[in-house]
Amino acid sequence: MAPTILHMHTSQPSSAHAASLLTRAITRDEITHALTPTKEQRTVLIVIGAYILGILILWNLPYVNKILLPFKLVTVALHELSHAAAGVCTGARLRSVSITIDPDEGGLTRMSGGKWWCVMPAGYLGSSFLGALMVFAGFNVLASKIVSVIIGVCLLATLIWAKNWLTRIITVLFVGLIVGLWFTPHGAGLRYVVLFLGVMSSLYVLWDIVDDTLRRKVNDSDATKFAKRTHTSSRCCGVIWLLIALVFLVAAILLGLAFLKDDSSLSDSSSKNSGF
Repeated sequence: MAPTILHMHTSQPSSAHAASLLTRAITRDEITHALTPTKEQRTVLIVIGAYILGILILWNLPYVNKILLPFKLVTVALHELSHAAAGVCTGARLRSVSITIDPDEGGLTRMSGGKWWCVMPAGYLGSSFLGALMVFAGFNVLASKIVSVIIGVCLLATLIWAKNWLTRIITVLFVGLIVGLWFTPHGAGLRYVVLFLGVMSSLYVLWDIVDDTLRRKVNDSDATKFAKRTHTSSRCCGVIWLLIALVFLVAAILLGLAFLKDDSSLSDSSSKNSGF
């Protein structure tokens, strides 16, 4: 009887081990399949790469870099709006939101009250999250339309507290652009503008964090204020926020590859139904 008992105890772990290996193999195959880009997704990835390269080139060319100024100001608006949203959600009384044209393309949000530990990092992290959300939506026309409505509402919200004409003009122009692009064929124009805004916002946040904290070109940034309150280093805050912003961007691309694969099939079916 003893050998039989021994046999029963050794066969059970081996079968459980085999089931575990099978589950891992299935999971690995599913992940590989999910992250393998379709033909259309490869085009989106190429466009993202082209946007990144183009933005980096234009960013460092004197005079020509003014082309990016309106998009930088939209990113500043999202930064300040993120501060404002965090303040309102934590009980702050919001007084004003403003954007200025100066060498730093800065912005300022005035409020009283709220939770400082939530409000201070919200500018960088909120705008990087919104940028990542736009990058994610860029993999799909319908998702781009949905996110464009969210961004439009966010921009319109700044009009409630806007105290200077530049903030109002930038907000109205980009809301008008979003509305106009809704009527482009199949929403393609809207999709690639949303994607560009997402890439621009993500890169600008990354550059801003490095510039304000790691290179220490700005002595009074959100990171330095947060570091004083927490008795830590602004560089430490900058590194943590930089890593979070990078995670947002990478996650947006991976999630877009995994979950937004239907555009090509939709466009093919719509073309057949319309006779083209």
